Amino acid sequence: MKDGHLSSVTFAELPLHPSLHTAIAKLGFTHCTPIQALCLPRAMAGEDIAGQAQTGTGKSAAFLLAVLNKILTNPRKATDDGKADQPRAIILAPTRELVIQIQKDAEGLADGTGVRTTVVYGGTDYEQQRDAVAAGTDILIGTPGRLIDYFKQGVFNLKHIESIVLDEADRMFDLGFLADLRYILRRCPPATQRSNFLFSATLSHRVMELAYEHMNSPVRVEVETEQVTATRVRQAVVHVSNDQKLPMLLGLLQAHDATRTMIFINTKREADMVERTLNANEFKARTLSGDVPQRKRESLLAEFKTGELPILVATDVAARGLHIEGVTHVINYDLPQDAEDYVHRIGRTARAGTEGDAISLCCESWVYSLPEIERYIGAELPRLQNADEWMVHDYVKVAPAPRVRRSGGKPRDSSGRNSHNRKPRR
Repeated sequence: MKDGHLSSVTFAELPLHPSLHTAIAKLGFTHCTPIQALCLPRAMAGEDIAGQAQTGTGKSAAFLLAVLNKILTNPRKATDDGKADQPRAIILAPTRELVIQIQKDAEGLADGTGVRTTVVYGGTDYEQQRDAVAAGTDILIGTPGRLIDYFKQGVFNLKHIESIVLDEADRMFDLGFLADLRYILRRCPPATQRSNFLFSATLSHRVMELAYEHMNSPVRVEVETEQVTATRVRQAVVHVSNDQKLPMLLGLLQAHDATRTMIFINTKREADMVERTLNANEFKARTLSGDVPQRKRESLLAEFKTGELPILVATDVAARGLHIEGVTHVINYDLPQDAEDYVHRIGRTARAGTEGDAISLCCESWVYSLPEIERYIGAELPRLQNADEWMVHDYVKVAPAPRVRRSGGKPRDSSGRNSHNRKPRR
């Protein structure tokens, strides 16, 4: 392995279109990551791929190069309907953040090729995105809901699709997009007339069922990893009572000099409390949750990426699809309910061959998640040494945000949703 996280396969030895070699060299890439080395030769040979890989392994470049190479080496075919501006490839992803990241990667790899890429996602710029799609594109990247909306309006059609990518398929299942995926896939040309690529953190039975239903006998590709979780992540757990969590969090931030830290919390209400406590104690922090408007969300991520914002408090909306260099620490203020989410959370650090720390606070409310997490990763989380010494005892406390009540209705939390009998907001 070159540089610890790259394979011995170079991009120069792959039969990619010359303009792609130029773009890759301009980006400074020389060697493939393991997922790229496994997928690209097979994809260029015409095979469909069902790949298992975590975010941060280079899978976006793997499927983007495969899609771009097919477009560049196969001129657009003449069509009966005379439509020369319809998408030739479609890339589906579960979240706005991941769509935006794929678009950014696509722009770099497609630089100088003349291939047009367009993104669509909910939450903002409805007319602007609609006009961009209507103007014509080669690669359409989007979340399922917004994409289907424009399709039903006749803004574009799927008659000329030559390649389909489903990224983070397991997450799309979790978010209830299965019916939307099938709606889109069934309106594209038959599977035998297109290339199909599916990527997922886990190739579960339900994911593979979709693959076999809508793909051409896909080759199953799995990146060999030493462990389920990245070996460069130093993991640790701290057992605390519920009322010790905030002083322990403050102590950890002081002791570890965390310059770029992500703090994961299960509920929006608790995230708001943690954000306000951190700021009251001179730690600059902001919250990223599902209720944050898209423009503000993009602004927060930009500040975090540049280092202007040192601490990002997040619900699981930020656990996947974010490629942020230099995250030094991930702190699970709450243990996640799903063991897979633990892996995705801590995968925000130790990216691209670097190292990082992941510290989990195991409290009374979420301790029952610990055994499942340890079974899933195949290891017992080590206890953080001397953690009790770091707990602060004198800090500024803030009052909980008031619950909002409707007339004659049930109490509502700060997100405006009923707070009884519902799952924590992700």
